[in-house]
Amino acid sequence: MTSSAPAVRARRRTALAVVLCAGLTAALTACAGEDPDKGTNGVGKLTAAQIDKKARAAADAADAVRLTGKLVSKGGTYSLNMQLSGEGGMGSVTSKHNTFALLRIGDALFLKADRGFWSDEKGDDGSDRAADKLDGKYVKVPENDPAYRQLRGFTEKKTLLGGMLALHGKINKGDRGTVGGVRTVQILGGKGEGGALDVSLRGTPYPLRVARGGGGGTVTLADWGTAFELEPPSEDDTVDYGGELPRSSG
Repeated sequence: MTSSAPAVRARRRTALAVVLCAGLTAALTACAGEDPDKGTNGVGKLTAAQIDKKARAAADAADAVRLTGKLVSKGGTYSLNMQLSGEGGMGSVTSKHNTFALLRIGDALFLKADRGFWSDEKGDDGSDRAADKLDGKYVKVPENDPAYRQLRGFTEKKTLLGGMLALHGKINKGDRGTVGGVRTVQILGGKGEGGALDVSLRGTPYPLRVARGGGGGTVTLADWGTAFELEPPSEDDTVDYGGELPRSSG
């Protein structure tokens, strides 16, 4: 009498293979059909140009933002830690030689730096006296001073972001990633030198990081819409220098 065991085992192997294949097919189908934008603000589904437009609109509409990072320009390299709003800004800027604090409320712009910032290379008596007087004090920058416009630019949200967020060339869509634990989608300027912008996929599509084209530095943008107080410095902490400020080494 011939045993039916081999046939039974063959049927079991076939049935198991069918089950496994069905399960694998279902898993692959589920993965293939999974929406990568599930749980996001949906911006990742848009074209690069549409993402750029939404990110700029979100930045313009926000009441405030914090910028940290580095800017590289013909005028030098600057490390920023600035809070900006429509009413003004405050924070610190570090240049090649010095770090100085800026505070602007409306048109009133104040600069605070140490003695080294105010001392010139000649080290004459006039320079030393000015440096001693201004060391560690807020100095109101006269609006007709040549440095006023440049320094004010570091405190102007619209001006600073307008130039910083600009991507050059044809805009393309980049990879997904994260900035500060927040999922992002990246848009890129053309020819690899047009810059890159990481846009939030959570909530409002704010720009969270910008890498400026041509090696112009990378800046992180955070605390969008978070209000902060702008208060003028106390009289004891302020020096009214009068006309043009002395030339600094900064």
